[in-house]
Amino acid sequence: MFVLRNVGKLLFGTSNKEALIDLPQGQLYLVRPLSPKGYSELIFKDASALIRRTAQDFQYQLVVQRVFEEGEAELLAEEEGADGETDADLLAGERDERTFLLDEALHFRVENREGSDKVVAWRDLSGDTGDVYEFVCDPAISATQIAQFAKIARQCQYERKYRKPHTTASDEDLAQFEFDDEQPIPQASPIHSPTRAKLIEPSDSVILTKPEANMSAKLQKAESPQTPIKAPRERSLKPPAVPAAPEAREILAAELAELHFFDFPSGTFVQQDASVTATVSEIGDWEYWLEVKSADREWLGIPVVADINPVFNFEFLSFIFNQFTEDGSAYSWLLRFKDQGTLERFQDGLLQALWEQLNEVKWSKVKDQDRDYITDAFNDLTMEDSEQAPEEQEEEEQAEEEEEEEEDDRAQSEHYDSDEEGDDVEYKPKDKDVNKMLAVGYKHDRSFVVRGSKIGVFKHTPNNHLEFSTNISKVETPKGELFSPKKVMLHNEDRNLILQKDSDPNKLYRMDLEYGKVVDEWTIHEDIPVVNFAPENKFAQMTHEPTFLGISRNALYRVDPRISGSKLVDSQLKQYTSKNDFSALATTEKGYIAVASNKGDVRLFDRLGINAKTHIPALGEPIIGLDVSADGRWVLATCRTYLLLIDALQKSGKNEGKLGFEKPFAADSKPQPRRLALTPEHVAQFAYETGKGVSFTPAKFNTGEGTTETSIITASGPYIIEWSLKKVLAGRKAPYLIKRYTDDVKADDFKFGTDKNVIVALPHEVNMISHTKLKRPTRESITGDFAVRRGSGRIGTPARRKLGRGDVVEEAF
Repeated sequence: MFVLRNVGKLLFGTSNKEALIDLPQGQLYLVRPLSPKGYSELIFKDASALIRRTAQDFQYQLVVQRVFEEGEAELLAEEEGADGETDADLLAGERDERTFLLDEALHFRVENREGSDKVVAWRDLSGDTGDVYEFVCDPAISATQIAQFAKIARQCQYERKYRKPHTTASDEDLAQFEFDDEQPIPQASPIHSPTRAKLIEPSDSVILTKPEANMSAKLQKAESPQTPIKAPRERSLKPPAVPAAPEAREILAAELAELHFFDFPSGTFVQQDASVTATVSEIGDWEYWLEVKSADREWLGIPVVADINPVFNFEFLSFIFNQFTEDGSAYSWLLRFKDQGTLERFQDGLLQALWEQLNEVKWSKVKDQDRDYITDAFNDLTMEDSEQAPEEQEEEEQAEEEEEEEEDDRAQSEHYDSDEEGDDVEYKPKDKDVNKMLAVGYKHDRSFVVRGSKIGVFKHTPNNHLEFSTNISKVETPKGELFSPKKVMLHNEDRNLILQKDSDPNKLYRMDLEYGKVVDEWTIHEDIPVVNFAPENKFAQMTHEPTFLGISRNALYRVDPRISGSKLVDSQLKQYTSKNDFSALATTEKGYIAVASNKGDVRLFDRLGINAKTHIPALGEPIIGLDVSADGRWVLATCRTYLLLIDALQKSGKNEGKLGFEKPFAADSKPQPRRLALTPEHVAQFAYETGKGVSFTPAKFNTGEGTTETSIITASGPYIIEWSLKKVLAGRKAPYLIKRYTDDVKADDFKFGTDKNVIVALPHEVNMISHTKLKRPTRESITGDFAVRRGSGRIGTPARRKLGRGDVVEEAF
């Protein structure tokens, strides 16, 4: 005999929880036919499915509840120490019940299989492409019961879509919710795992649904009870009001398309209009406008700027972009064109507007090969030399999943004694300073965090935690002037720290880390300031190499502290007469040099004092950070809203096999770019959570002597973001993992020699996290890892452990 836990509350509670129909016995599976996570997962061995009302008019839930053998529920309650409705009860409710808002996006359907199996299935909207939940009915349930269950499900979907009683619907109206054209429901058993001949429909890559009533913020909560309990941002989920369109000077593109709007609750793009005209026009000096309207309605009007995060997907003939409003709200739109020619014409106009707005130079003056390079960077491309076979990709992702399962729950800190609770502190700094920079040691396992005029020193422990070691309480010039470093770089086997003072750009300072004080003041040049500086080669800080490189706005040079007077080496100075506006530089293991600018272009040199071997055109946004793989194959540039990954290896012509550092690319050939950006949907969800747009910290490869670069780390607001290089090269959609914090990330980098651990500096905390803490971007991971804190009995608060002394930059620091 079986009973439902809390059956009275669930079925005979308040009227707004009324159960309309149920299927009393079956099994619930989560089937992932295209995923390496495992083909089929049995969620509930014994379960009941029902449809019930919610507190909202015209909204219904599909609920699957675990069924317990008689006495099992009471035994579990005793084990959990249940006494009334406790926090444990609430967690158990989530564990023993799965709830789904009955919406058209679920594609709810029924299948009668050979062998008498009757299956009810629906999409997993927060899962991977093709993932479905399947309720396999017990043989005792009749076909009539199942048919009635499906009929009521269609009626509920009709009421939700049209916000009126189903009694007004005809049979034809209800037929739209049958989804007979879907692929057959996959078997819910590992022994039936199909071969991975993946057939992708347009709706698999970009989920599109038909028009429906707009959903409110309250319904978002009703859709998924498993979503962490958190006060939602008070933002409208409807398309925003349309401003008046400025007068156009010139039309750059005007094409017909379908218009879709990203719906947060269902996680899909919902069609708004089957036929609109998308127009890109020039409205002023270096000002451009995107307008979308139909014959009877204006849908949107926005300026063409970098924040729209444009993505062109030619496989699905689509253009996806963001819209930001004055209150910080973000929305995501999709235009779908009828053919490739139409999309190409629209792309030409949009990219012309975006490039001219960023560069204030006419598109007509750009060389043809540079235009192709810029256009390629905004397309969804699969880069060459992705040598990983599909089977290897599956094995890799399966290994990642297993690694996550093996992960323990220990706090990422190292305490000074066994009494952890005694050492833990809730740190509330009294000063106004915040952590702002991070330097990770190569030679010794140390990290250095700059906080105002103080520097904290952290030890990397053997078990990959951080231990607070000491602090340098005053950063002063040799003359005793206190200052807050603007830039820092480890040097001379990590024994020295090179510092720059914000108010004196022509000087640098050397701190002896063994003594914790500044011992040298260097004047680099009276007329040439230091904008940025970098090691002489990728791993120079592990050696006694005394020299390093520097840039000004229009010069690249070597600094040698051993020479008297000015430290700039005149014979190794490359100075430009034009205003190149250099901003960042990086070096390879062999000492090849990459220099980037605020204009967005990159120059590749094999040595100092000569012209660049390769000049990579600008996309428009200023480059704020630069990194290079040790072998020089990959150049990684950071812009505010995207990263740019550039393959510097030449694959054809007389210089085939050479790097762009060594030999110039042919006139008709440029490095192949890859623009790494968050998907517009994720940008909108990030902004919905934080009220902020994307603003990346300088991205970095994992690095180490003899180590191959596999990952890229950066951050935006409270999110750490890690790209998998293999997945990027394979052209995967959203090939990144994320972790959300409650505070903005100030600086981040990999631990030297590994891609498994990341060091993160928050305003008042520093910690090392495991790669396994980062998750695939879903509604839950974007909202944040919120859970019950062990021992606290609190639900709905951030799962922020108490901070140990080894985790925080303390007040003394």
